[in-house]
Amino acid sequence: MKGIVKVYPDGTVALRGVDLVVQRGESHCLLGENGAGKTTLMRILYGEIKPTSGEVKVFGRPARFRGPWDALRSGVAMVYQRLSLIQVFTVADNIALALSALGLGRKEALERARKVMGELGLEAPLDAVVETLPVGVQQRVEIVKALAAGARILILDEPTSVLSPVEAEALFNVLDRLKQQGLTIIYITHRLPEVRRVCDRVTILRQGRVVATGRVEDYTDEQLARLMVGERAALLERHRRPRRRAPRGEPLLAIEDLHVRDDRGAPAVRGASLTLHEGEILGIAGVQGNGQRELLEAIAGLRPAEQGRIIILGRDASSMSVEDRYRLGLAYIPDSRRLGLVMDMNLAWNSILTSSWSYTRRGLLDVDAAVALAERLIEKYGIVAPHGPATRAGSLSGGNQQKLMTGREAEKKPRILLVAEPTHGLDVAAAAQVRETLAGLRDQGTGILLVSSDLDELLELSDRLAVIYKGRIVAVKPPEEYSLEELGLLMTRGKA
Repeated sequence: MKGIVKVYPDGTVALRGVDLVVQRGESHCLLGENGAGKTTLMRILYGEIKPTSGEVKVFGRPARFRGPWDALRSGVAMVYQRLSLIQVFTVADNIALALSALGLGRKEALERARKVMGELGLEAPLDAVVETLPVGVQQRVEIVKALAAGARILILDEPTSVLSPVEAEALFNVLDRLKQQGLTIIYITHRLPEVRRVCDRVTILRQGRVVATGRVEDYTDEQLARLMVGERAALLERHRRPRRRAPRGEPLLAIEDLHVRDDRGAPAVRGASLTLHEGEILGIAGVQGNGQRELLEAIAGLRPAEQGRIIILGRDASSMSVEDRYRLGLAYIPDSRRLGLVMDMNLAWNSILTSSWSYTRRGLLDVDAAVALAERLIEKYGIVAPHGPATRAGSLSGGNQQKLMTGREAEKKPRILLVAEPTHGLDVAAAAQVRETLAGLRDQGTGILLVSSDLDELLELSDRLAVIYKGRIVAVKPPEEYSLEELGLLMTRGKA
């Protein structure tokens, strides 16, 4: 890829003359802050969007892909951060559907899939319905699907973000075998240990430009981090400092024998009991899909509890509305930015979305106050918003959307904060800033219930760490009392 420029219709410049060379058969890492242009660059390579200018060559030939199906025909495949499988279809249905775009019938598609699985030692039950499978197995299906389609260049976007430590190591072993077979891998991650475990070479982007490229072994972690964040490296240094565990204050939130169903009506939370104290971060570890989302949504009032009690500041809130819970001092940052923000609304309106009653006078919204709040959030949390408070939320990068949601709830100084995947997909500096915000709230007395699939994040931030498995809380204790092996076993089978 040479001289790649991408300017969006609203004038946002995502890429500014990027050159990227990936050698055949190597594993190449892309590093950079959110908004640095990594995803945009890969979407261009995969044929999802077109560059404003620049040249793309694949295997030495000019590539002008009309769409992802065209890229796939040329041997380029991408496994997204959010998996793209159809949940109600079987594994076989998903593979057959994907390969039909290449003109393959079902029989030939499944024969190819079985051959790939046999060669790589991958196991994926073809007759199983996707939604019944763990996320790690679903990701494996995505990889099998890509390889069965003939991929020779495989792009992986934050592939370990939803995996347990055991599943992540299994993925790394698969990638090792793929490299041995000569497959070219482009690996997007913000986790520096993964760069060393997986990649041969690395390219670092900042603000739409390449700032460095070379062999991974030629850089220290500190150099990689500083290249990514530039002048914001001081934030990383603060992020690395060990944190003092907060003393446990009075109980703020308690759940007692809570039972909650998922969107399909199946049991998701099964008799969970927890107590959150003032001035503590209570982390919840678990492989994605074990009831974490349903637990937080039930506490926030977004999902009914089938059984059990939710106690907020000593009051039974089990049947309270969302607004009443918020008025008590509860705040919620969901894992989905589309749930936490209205994408077609500007930043001013999104800034007051969860506290609009505080900005209402005689039935009218105080527009000036909303704009002032948005301006404060933009400045304080470093939100890149080309048009200030008038910027549409949907035009922000994922990292800036996350900063907006986090800052909005933090500015309310809540008594209780529920937060899910606060740094999912964020670069090192943005993740550090979010963690600093959470730790600061904790130090001011907020009780934080933190769900994250990033185990390092949970171990760093949590004063106590609970493990959830199939909707049950199977352990609660200080994080330093767990071994990584114990955590992995609790997360993947419910017992050590």
